[in-house]
Amino acid sequence: MFITITAGHSNTDPGAVNGTIKEADVAQDMRNMVAHYLKSMGIEIKTDGEGKGNLPLTQAIKLIKGSRAAVEFHCNASSNKSAKGVEALAQPKDKALCQKLCKAVAGITGSPLRGVSGWQPENAGQHSRLGYVRNGGIILELFFISNDSELAVWHDKKWLVAKAVATVLTGEMQ
Repeated sequence: MFITITAGHSNTDPGAVNGTIKEADVAQDMRNMVAHYLKSMGIEIKTDGEGKGNLPLTQAIKLIKGSRAAVEFHCNASSNKSAKGVEALAQPKDKALCQKLCKAVAGITGSPLRGVSGWQPENAGQHSRLGYVRNGGIILELFFISNDSELAVWHDKKWLVAKAVATVLTGEMQ
């Protein structure tokens, strides 16, 4: 068994942006940090890249098959600069894992849980169908990149967040 971790967006699609900070960069950093922790715990992983690169979504989706868990990292954004929180979009079968992941992130960042204790069905957001979720993965929205205070907390505590996420995922391997 293995865990798949991927980074949302890419060098061609930066996702949401706050000043010079791009969602794609946050997602890649999170993937890299979680990969570091999982490897150090002896967990077999698949990723969509290393450093500042990642595969297109169509190829990242293919990594999900056979995974014990698959998580893709993202950030929420809003025109309301005070919007905040953490949530995970997934199929109902992954509700409990989503809630554990979101609780772990919120425990480090102090962000509120959105949805049902962090879990949201894939059609709860701006999209009605999400390819990553349709194929059995979880989209983890770490925080609102448009909220300057949440972004500052991310920069200060991102390694702690990554370790908390890796710890939750390690529990899935047992």
